[in-house]
Amino acid sequence: MKRIVFVVLLGLISHFNFAQNATGDWYGNLEVQPGMTLPLVLHITEADGTYSGTLDSPDQKAFGIPITTVTYTDAILNIAITNMGLTYEGTVNSDKHIEGTFKQGGQTFPLEFAREAVTVEAPNRPQEPKAPFPYTTEEVTFENTAANATFSGTITLPKVVFKGKKKLPAVILISGSGPQDRNEELLGHKPFLVIADYLTRNGIAVLRYDDRGTAKSTGDFQGATSADFATDAQAAFDFLKNHPDIDASKIGFAGHSEGGLIAPMVAAKNKEVSFIALLAGVGQPGDELLMDQGYLIGKAQGFDDEMLRKNRIAQEMMFGTVKEYYGDTPKIKEELTRYLSNALDENPEMIPEGSSKEALMKREINTLSSDWFQYLIVTDPRPTLEKVTCPVLAINGSLDLQVPSKKNLENIESSVKKGGNTDVTTVEFPNLNHLFQTTTTGSPTEYAQLEETFSPDALKVLSDWIIEKTK
Repeated sequence: MKRIVFVVLLGLISHFNFAQNATGDWYGNLEVQPGMTLPLVLHITEADGTYSGTLDSPDQKAFGIPITTVTYTDAILNIAITNMGLTYEGTVNSDKHIEGTFKQGGQTFPLEFAREAVTVEAPNRPQEPKAPFPYTTEEVTFENTAANATFSGTITLPKVVFKGKKKLPAVILISGSGPQDRNEELLGHKPFLVIADYLTRNGIAVLRYDDRGTAKSTGDFQGATSADFATDAQAAFDFLKNHPDIDASKIGFAGHSEGGLIAPMVAAKNKEVSFIALLAGVGQPGDELLMDQGYLIGKAQGFDDEMLRKNRIAQEMMFGTVKEYYGDTPKIKEELTRYLSNALDENPEMIPEGSSKEALMKREINTLSSDWFQYLIVTDPRPTLEKVTCPVLAINGSLDLQVPSKKNLENIESSVKKGGNTDVTTVEFPNLNHLFQTTTTGSPTEYAQLEETFSPDALKVLSDWIIEKTK
């Protein structure tokens, strides 16, 4: 739009811009894939002609994400979050509507915002249990004093006496990576709620709890490693074995993903653990797992062979640096900065649209040098699995792109048996993904689209095996 200099129009121009006010709260629904919608909320403020703002992604439990730059000129709103490679440009058509384009990671999506939250039909989750339940539910708390954390959780107890015994066998659920609530809620799914309901209906008591520093639990999640989370699981075990309705000799763990790495850590040290069930559990070294994961997900998302090759080389170099200087975070950051700077200069196409070299480097280096990531990269679960003496069940789906099924199931079985424990069962379910949903590709982009939360076949195998091992 040409600059207007006629004095007589200045009043009209000012009124026009005021009427199309960009400040305030804006609500939109980003359709990232047919049937998969992600609600977003923009909060735009203005002071002395300078705009700023934050972004919320409620379904991902991400609130107050700082927006790097906000500009508003001639009814055009531009925002950028450089460390996420995210941009949005929209036209404020009225004080109640913005129409524009969202870009991230080389992908472009139309996105409209409105003053009022757009109603989106809740995703269909037919397996999610609804009250009243045919079992007793208890809200509980327990402590991990060494971590200065108080955990909030839920115990579900069958109302009937199991197999004629006065006390019940029990399983403690351990969540996957990232801060998770007791239901391990993700993209509208609540896997641990579904698992707990199924097992309890079949006579098995279940304890599930919010991770440290998450939901109703206290403590510091940031900076904690899988080894730290293992002490949380041990605290849950110590609490549960003193419950008046629980048979202390029949308490085990069921861990999903990273939880399947943590459960053997506890069982290897605590011989009171009656059993462990590993749901998409890890059986290969962390750096190998992440490289396999990166290749499989990248391929599913359509990356060409050359891009996959370059990504693999970059991962090998960066993970190798972390392993070489493990524990020396300043040195890791120094070496990664040198490598990434050169690599991005030589391959500028690796920088996502809307981001910058500096923003991408900061994001990658902060992630790779974190205590949790360092620990994952250097951890080989096989020696720990060799020390597990209780019964082990390992299950996974053939289309798991995050924890490749065949390799990890074979490693788990061979490692447990190497330690002299022959009571190990592995099951690979066809056409299940990392969340144990029936699927055709296994891509994480399908997780929210699928109505199934957890395969009934996998639930039955898990339940039957626990009953057999605790009868």
